Amino acid sequence: MPQQRKSHTAEFKLEAIRLAQRPDSSVPATAKALGIHRQMLYAWIREHKEKENAFPGKGVVSRDEELHRLRQDLKRVTEERDFLKKTAAFFAKELK
Repeated sequence: MPQQRKSHTAEFKLEAIRLAQRPDSSVPATAKALGIHRQMLYAWIREHKEKENAFPGKGVVSRDEELHRLRQDLKRVTEERDFLKKTAAFFAKELK
């Protein structure tokens, strides 16, 4: 049976980075004390340096994903509007 992946909060990651960067500590020692693999902590440190919003969590959607979703919504709403226009025109013609 495969092991379930652990997920860590952004606060945990930031605190781990802060602890690892203290002058009296090292990354391997901090990782061991926290019970995580040292490579994971190195990856968190690298990600924190490279990205402005390094640990967004599950609720944050990338701009591309949101743009794609908004375009799909616009397409659906436009099709509904056009259908309603055609339906209204059809019934208006029958009433005359």
